[in-house]
Amino acid sequence: MPTASNGAVSLYYETDDDGVEHRSTSSRPRADDGETVVFLGDVGYGAWQWGWQHAGLTGPFETLVTDLRGAGRSDAPPGPYAVDDFVADVQAVLDDHGARRVHVVGAGLGGMVALELARLSTRPRSLALLGTAPVGADLTLDPLFGAPDDPDALESSLAAALSRDFLDAHPDAIEQIVEWRAAEDAPREAWAAQAAAVEAFDVTDRLYEIDTPALVLHGRDDAVWPVEYGRRLAENLPRGEFVGLDGGHLIGVERSRAVNDRLFGFFESA
Repeated sequence: MPTASNGAVSLYYETDDDGVEHRSTSSRPRADDGETVVFLGDVGYGAWQWGWQHAGLTGPFETLVTDLRGAGRSDAPPGPYAVDDFVADVQAVLDDHGARRVHVVGAGLGGMVALELARLSTRPRSLALLGTAPVGADLTLDPLFGAPDDPDALESSLAAALSRDFLDAHPDAIEQIVEWRAAEDAPREAWAAQAAAVEAFDVTDRLYEIDTPALVLHGRDDAVWPVEYGRRLAENLPRGEFVGLDGGHLIGVERSRAVNDRLFGFFESA
């Protein structure tokens, strides 16, 4: 599996060519023609969180998933981190892969990274922002953390990320998610370093600079990143569109079919 380097930091990423099964490869565009979809994850979570979107988008688009520094198979240098660090990391990954123009899907922290990437560069063709806020100072992220070596904590912390209806209806999926989290999620020190980037981020007064088409998807029952933040984000982006969906913070997991349908249509139109 490929890695990119931002200075001394090694960054893991994978594309559908790296063993991810997809519907069709015969007509998939090359990485350099702007039809690559890049996924940027939320605080502490490994790339497992995008498995549902891989299944929905790979084939019509090339998909690229990267572990943010601190999580998964990427390095975890000492923190705190800043959103600018993650932007530089993403640029390094895209340079390594040869993708010049991309659609960017970001959740939570990853959405903040996507916003800043679009503000600072012309690389994003479009932005899809899941459970994201324009400012992080008022968020309390601790309920989302579960120590990777504590299965009970990993499961109990999902109560802050998913709705009770989903938790009750999908016990097998919860068991699988706990296994993935144990293998890929950030330990406490790296999690805190990522959370510091959220807390310090504030693009409220600069959203007018981001004229990239942006689809803001948010769970109406998000207990940690309130849905009002998503509405405010969409209203203040020059080309923002807000879509609220029933569900919690991990809306890409909980409402994967609805999210994938929205993403597909949005990228096709962009």
